Amino acid sequence: MQKTVVVTGGTRGIGASISRALNKQGWQVAAVYHANEEGAKAFQQDTPIAVFKWDVGDFSACQDGLAGIEKDLGPISALVNNAGITQDAMLVLML
Repeated sequence: MQKTVVVTGGTRGIGASISRALNKQGWQVAAVYHANEEGAKAFQQDTPIAVFKWDVGDFSACQDGLAGIEKDLGPISALVNNAGITQDAMLVLML
């Protein structure tokens, strides 16, 4: 049975590369995105990877989203928690 991995932020940038690499290694990948509808659609057309939409900052949405993945793809074996936005500034302003 193929193992399933969830990649948050998995449809663009580093997350898309992670999703593709894991898929190439034989994992069944569930790529999660939140806001970039156009980018997610392009990613889905270019890959055989399943795409799911929800806000990982919302606990209830995560519960529902993970339940949906398990319903569609089976038990989840791993998580790559890649989603996030960096808002770098001077160190003194980040404290």
